[in-house]
This record gives sequence, structure tokens and C-alpha cells, in this order.
Amino acid sequence: MKIFSKIKSFLYKLSKWATRHKLIAGIIILAIILIAFFTIRAAGGKNNNQTKYVLAAVEKGTLIASVSGSGQVSASNQVDLKANASGDAVYVGVINGQEVKAKTLLLQLDEKVAQKSVRDAEANLESAKLSLEKLQQPADNLSILQAENSLAQAEESKRNAEDNLNKAYDDGFNEVASTFLDLPTIMTGLQSILFGNNFSGTQSNVNYYGDSVKQYDDKSLEYSSDSDSKYQVARDSYNQNFTDYKSASRTSDTAVIGSLISQTYETTRDVAETVKSANNLIQFYKDKLTERGLNPQAIADTHLSNLNTYTSKTNSHLSNLLTYKTNIENDKEAIISTDRTIAEKTESLANLKAGADALDIRTQELAIKQRENTLLDAKEKLSDYFTYAPFEGIVAEINFKKGEPVSSGAVVATLISKQKIAEISLNEVDIAKIKVGQKATLTFDAIDGLSITGEVLEVDTLGTISQGVVSYGVKIGFDTQDDRVRPGMSVSAAVITDVRQDVLMVPNSAVKSSGDISYVEILPLDKNNISQIAKSSSGVVSKNSPQQQSVQIGLSNDSFTEILNGLQEGEQVVSQTISANSTAQTQSQSSSFRMPGLGGER
Repeated sequence: MKIFSKIKSFLYKLSKWATRHKLIAGIIILAIILIAFFTIRAAGGKNNNQTKYVLAAVEKGTLIASVSGSGQVSASNQVDLKANASGDAVYVGVINGQEVKAKTLLLQLDEKVAQKSVRDAEANLESAKLSLEKLQQPADNLSILQAENSLAQAEESKRNAEDNLNKAYDDGFNEVASTFLDLPTIMTGLQSILFGNNFSGTQSNVNYYGDSVKQYDDKSLEYSSDSDSKYQVARDSYNQNFTDYKSASRTSDTAVIGSLISQTYETTRDVAETVKSANNLIQFYKDKLTERGLNPQAIADTHLSNLNTYTSKTNSHLSNLLTYKTNIENDKEAIISTDRTIAEKTESLANLKAGADALDIRTQELAIKQRENTLLDAKEKLSDYFTYAPFEGIVAEINFKKGEPVSSGAVVATLISKQKIAEISLNEVDIAKIKVGQKATLTFDAIDGLSITGEVLEVDTLGTISQGVVSYGVKIGFDTQDDRVRPGMSVSAAVITDVRQDVLMVPNSAVKSSGDISYVEILPLDKNNISQIAKSSSGVVSKNSPQQQSVQIGLSNDSFTEILNGLQEGEQVVSQTISANSTAQTQSQSSSFRMPGLGGER
């Protein structure tokens, strides 16, 4: 490839010289054409009726196979750095084209709000740590003393509630006794008022009061019936209650006393309802007669007076009984509440003496972990306000100036690496020969005479189809860097796919095939032929026809083919046949070249 580059450079310089000296160049070209014409004519005139054979020697050398492709130069790494937060740019530390080291600060946004979030998160984390430290410390004497006092107060509250309950039972029993001092009198009085015969020897008072005014208002019968039925209910309650009262004492079980208090309250309420109903009946009787200017019986006022007395007494007993009944319920609830409080205070004191509970410690540790995560999140958000270079390279473009607003997601800068690579495209046949690590030679259209060696870094696994043609990308790294090479330049690459040293080889034109068999042609030599070979390099005239020699071939490139078996070094094979009366060569000319001692290279 170095010789190829020199030839290319020579031809380039020659074309420039010819452009500057057109007349002289034209004369030289015309002279070359005339010399070639007369030389060929002279050669053809000698043996115009004979077939000539161009022979090539079987020789040893190095055979190099390569695959060529073209593409563009690019940076090995290029990245668009985007802002992860929004804000005004307060610092821009680079300019376009500036080389930077990794972690260089390129741009900074106003981060005051994010800084506050970090400070708050740090304070919350410190508070959680202090809470855990306090939790893990053993209880001090003062805390234990306070917990013991709190437990003692709860126990005292329970004793007070128990005393209050016992007193409530005693007071309630006393009130029951007091109630039964009045209830017999009240029940007897009700019996006399409602069922006595003060108006007629054959008619009870309750019926008299109802019948006397029914002609004016038949509602009196309802009052009469209501008084009768309520009295019967009160009488039944009274009889049962009085029996239970007589069988109880102050030393009875609290459940018995409590039940007696409730029962007496219910009985007294039934009696009070009867008193009220009787009072309604008699008052209705008086009102209806008075409305018509008639005089009620005088005893009706006596009955009403007695009923008013009964009302006062029953109301008083009802109020007292309800008070004691309520006190008992409240004291029971107070005892239950103090029991719960005592249990709580006892457990709290035990826990205080035993130290922090493992579950509480774990809970607080989790709280610390949450605060640490919150702090990490706050710091990550704070870092979003700073844009750093992720690797060493060149700032291809910086898109903002100090003071300009930046939106989240906007491209802040474009950074490219100093390391350059060649990206070429190969077809599906050539790509099968390419592997990572193979050596390559790179040349550039824009830089005459520059040749750089490289190595295959990456080969596409999936091909790209365009207009039915599949192509694969190959990335080649430069062994050396040249500042003249810029991203985007056109590049040609020759990737060496195989190298065979010290192998037998012949020109490709000497190898022919018939089916699966490869062969070469060997010309039987006589004295005349040997003499011609020694004297002429243009061809050998032979009266003998070439003979086929089967060979086993190996690696080949555009110019030469490896011979594995069938020939020996130094043998002559036909590489070209020149027909009689023809001045045209039949060999396909190749643009390849051969280096001395080498088999050729693409």
C-alpha cells in the first residue's frame, strides 16, 4: 500500500506538471504512442502467423488478502449534553473548540432552591439520628421516677373509683329504702282515689270521673281507662319490687343492689305515671264542669291535693335513684378506664427500665434510611444544575451564554472525543471476512500522501437494507492521531483479512477451472523455447500445445493465487496467450500491483 501511495503521489505530481507544460506534455505523449505503435507492429511482423504464450514463474512470497471499503471519519465518542433542570445560566466555563478534561464544569444553573432542599434534608436526617440516639440511651432516674409516680396515680384513681362505686351502692340502697317508706302510702292513696266509692256505693271513683263528663266530652273515658291501666302496671311493678326489696339487705351482692336500684327506679316511674294519669282525669273532670258553670264535687280537690303530694315525692325519688344509678355506671367505667391506665403505665415503666424496644429501634432506623434517601434525592436534583464533561474531549458547540434561561431537556453543549475512528460500509460478501482486531490501512482523499494504520474495533451484527442491497458498518480505530484529520472527512480503508508467508503462488490469470477442478497450463519446452524465454520477455512462440496440470489452490487476492499442491517453485506456467495475427492481449488487466517478494495487496 505504501508503493501504491507513492505511485498515486507520483501520478498526481505528473498531472500537475502536465497542466503547467501542456505543449511539452503533448509532444511526449505523441512520441510514446508512436514508439508503442511501431514496436507492436514490428513484433507482430516477425511472428504474425504464430501463437505466443506469456509465461510466469511459480515463486514463493507473502500473499496478503484484504477487503476495501470507504466511508467517513468520525469521533469515537460524541454526546449532546442536556440540561436536567431549568433555570438561568450563572456560569459558562468553556468556548467552542476548547479542549477539556473529564469532569470539567461546562455550565451551571441557579441552584438556590435545590440548595435549600439539601439543607432541609440534612437537618431532618440529623433530627432522626438524634431521636435514635436518644432512644438507645438507658432511662434516667428522673424518667423512671416520673413513670412510677404516674403508675401510682393511676392506682390511686382506681381505688377512688372503687370507693365511689361502693358509696354509690350504699347511697342507692338508702334511697331504695327511703322510696319504700313513701311508696306504700302513695299506692294506698292511689287505690283510694281511683277505686274508692266516694260518689256512689256501686261505682268506683275512676269510673265516676269518666262517666260524669262524657256527655260533654267523651275523651274523659280515655282518661279514665288510662288511669285504670297504668295503676294496674304500677301495682304489679310495686308488688314485685317490694318483694325483692324485702329479700335484700345492705350486705347483698353489689349486682343485687344495683338491680334493686334500677328496679325501684322503674317502679317509681310507673307510679309517677299513674299519679300523673289520675291527676289528668280529675282535672279534666273539674275543667268540663267549670266550663258549664257546674260545681264539681268538693272531694275532687282533696284528691288533686293528695296527687300533687305524690307527684312531689315520686319526682324526688326518681331524681335520686337516677343519680345513684348513673353514679354506679360512671364509677364502673372509671374502674375499667383506670385498669387500662394502670396496665399501660405498668408496661411503660417496664419498657423504660428494660431499655428501647427492638422494634422501636428498627422503626427509627427505617426513618433514618428514609431521610438519607431524601437527602440523596435532594443532592441528585442539586447535581442536575451542573453540567460536567463526561470524558476528555473537545467542546464542539456550547449553546448558552451566562444569564440566559435554560429549559430542562435543552442541549447545553456537544462534546466530541479527540480519538477519531473510520466508519466504512461493506457488502454482505466482504463483511463475512471481517473480524474485530484485524489490521487496516487508512488513506484520505483530502490529505495527499497520508496513510494511517488502524484496527477493526466494531462490526455491525445487523445489516442495513437500502434499495435491496444489504450493507454493514465497520468501525476502525486509528493507531496514531493526526490533527489534520477531521470528523466528516472521506476515508478509504483496506482491512487485511489474511496473510500467508513463504507460500507458492502464481498470477490469477494462470489459474483456470473446469467444474470443481483447478488447473494451470504448462508449455512443453524445446531448445528453441528455452532460447526465446532467455531472450524475450514479451512471449514465447511454441509449436507445442500447452498441457493442463491439476493444482490445489488456497488463498487468493486480486493478483495472485496460492498453490497448495501440483507445482514446484521455479516452474513456468502460461499466464497469457497471444493469438496469431492479433496484437491484443487476452489477459484481463488488473489495477493491482505487486511488491517485490509479496504476492500482492488490494
